[in-house]
Amino acid sequence: MDDVLYDYDWPTRMAELTAVTGHDLQELRRRWWLSGIEWKAEAGEPADADEYLASVSTIIGATISRSDWVQFRAAATQPRPAALDAVRRAAELGQVALLTNNSILIHEHLHEVAPELVPLMGRQHMHATAAFGARKPDPLVFTRVLEHYSTPATHTFFADDLVENVAGAESVGITGHLYTDAALMLNAINAFATSHRAA
Repeated sequence: MDDVLYDYDWPTRMAELTAVTGHDLQELRRRWWLSGIEWKAEAGEPADADEYLASVSTIIGATISRSDWVQFRAAATQPRPAALDAVRRAAELGQVALLTNNSILIHEHLHEVAPELVPLMGRQHMHATAAFGARKPDPLVFTRVLEHYSTPATHTFFADDLVENVAGAESVGITGHLYTDAALMLNAINAFATSHRAA
């Protein structure tokens, strides 16, 4: 999602959180991001959204409502029209789904964070890794997604901007594409579809 389909404006999100918590950016990063809590959350720990938010509120020393947490994330998530056009093309060719490294709370609100994707793939196909109990690039998360869709890896295409995430997908037999720009991703999508029609 981030840096592929959307620009992620980290400074904007952090500005909102520093205003709420009263911490400067360095202290907020130390308490929240550098603590490792977000990495665990992206892998599904905790598996309950309210428990996640309570844990974050404790570690940053300020109570943040669910609506504010989602609003801050949504405000920092700006669509890339050309990349969304590539998703639209992929949806014409087969089933499309989103897999983003995020907590279970964001999983439950992806339709608010990335509303442009809802008409392209449907809310039920927008997933945070927390819902599968592992985070990219762990091959386990890709295996669980394939099981969820009852889809063989050889029929699956995956795009990401991080080399390690693409490698994780390819390690279980998925066709991977390292995102650099929307035009090349669109070409890769069409090539993948063409190769399967010819098979």
